[in-house]
Amino acid sequence: MSQRDHILAIDQGTTSTRAMLFDSHGAPQGVAQRELPQIYPDDGWVEHDPEDIWRATLDVCRQAIGGIDGGVARMAAIGITNQRETTFIWDRETGEPIHNAIVWQDRRTASRCAALSEGGHSEMVAAKTGLVLDAYFSGTKIAWILDNVDGARRRAEAGKLAFGTADTFLLWRLTGGRVHATDATNASRTMLFDIHTQDWDDELLELLGVPQAILPEVMDCSGEFGVTGADLFGAAIPITGIAGDQQAATIGQACFDAGMIKSTYGTGCFVMLNTGGEAVTSKNKLLTTVAYRLGGKTTYALEGSIFVAGAAVQWLRDGLRIIDNAVETEAIAAATPSADGVYLVPAFTGLGAPYWDPDARGAILGLTRDTGREQIVRAALDAVCYQTRDLMLAMQADGAGAPTALRVDGGMVANDWLMQHLADILDVPVDRPQISETTVLGAAYLAGLGAGMFGSLAEIAENWQLDRAFAPSLDPDSLESQYSGWLRAVDRVRGR
Repeated sequence: MSQRDHILAIDQGTTSTRAMLFDSHGAPQGVAQRELPQIYPDDGWVEHDPEDIWRATLDVCRQAIGGIDGGVARMAAIGITNQRETTFIWDRETGEPIHNAIVWQDRRTASRCAALSEGGHSEMVAAKTGLVLDAYFSGTKIAWILDNVDGARRRAEAGKLAFGTADTFLLWRLTGGRVHATDATNASRTMLFDIHTQDWDDELLELLGVPQAILPEVMDCSGEFGVTGADLFGAAIPITGIAGDQQAATIGQACFDAGMIKSTYGTGCFVMLNTGGEAVTSKNKLLTTVAYRLGGKTTYALEGSIFVAGAAVQWLRDGLRIIDNAVETEAIAAATPSADGVYLVPAFTGLGAPYWDPDARGAILGLTRDTGREQIVRAALDAVCYQTRDLMLAMQADGAGAPTALRVDGGMVANDWLMQHLADILDVPVDRPQISETTVLGAAYLAGLGAGMFGSLAEIAENWQLDRAFAPSLDPDSLESQYSGWLRAVDRVRGR
């Protein structure tokens, strides 16, 4: 057996940073994780401390490597997956960030996006990037930092600053500042990248006021990104795979054929439909994005992005304090036959697809004197399912056929009640794989491809195994009644 027979996969997420070890068959062999604190400087603003992310990354990687016999000598490669759109800018000489990272959820540039939209730029942005003009993406975040940190724009134009999403920042740090690069999936979420030409676009850069000099090189999702400094883990390790979290989950779910669809339930909820080599333009406010790029060939996807899914349960725990941990919600929901007309619309940072309403704010509607914690918990889980139905209907309106099954992953899918309820609300079978943490698995697969441990996507697809299938069983009239109530609740938070 080869000594270098394990892959270290880094999953830098919105609420935690993890490192997982996988063997040459894609089986998990160890994990270490640290929670990531959120910083809220103002209403609708969300930030992270880049140095905290870096310290956590080193810590979890060292823990994971140290937990296996042979340690670093067993590491064939590193894969990185990350929260997308979150924006880092740092000094090229010192490596020091010039501002906290601005998180994808942050809404501080919503007015700038509205002004650009009113100026007639939405169609051009959508045609080139596949995105809607929204504060969700990195472009206006970059401009905000350059315009609000003293001297930053001048330094950026002089080539003294570097921009990146979390993958690029970690790649820079892991390689000792030798590599400033990203992959096509993360680049496609910046609002600066033409997904058709697969290159940074001068017209977009000028529109958003972003200097070319700060941008990373864009590479395939699998390949030679560089090697770590030997001092970090005791020996140099090649970095051979990078993808944004939702694209990595698509890889981990083996959704390699056009028409296959997956939904990830973490902080937010993200549904991705593989559309093959065709970049399908949505007429229903979905995103056209890069699913993956391998060997210079781009595969596209339609994506629906929901800002709040698991974050609503986190709010029940940390904000309302009506639960002690997320696991409780399954038993509470199972014992609560319905939410009794209560709807929780978790628009804490506006609404994502298919509404794209940055001004919407969260609300609990339908409260009566009989309402208790049980109905509110149930309504929070209901909202995850209703929001997913919003996306599935939008995809079908864009011409996608009804899926034969939805592959699900992420931390929330361990909740059997929620998965059955999801199948009922969607009226679609829901398939949960044996390895539900497919985001970090996808990063491992990409790194394994780059390191030669896996020969093809077909070989990876053979590893996918079903844990449990959930078949829809809800009466159609009951489904429509519940969902129409949700649509009314959404209209209320949007001021309609």
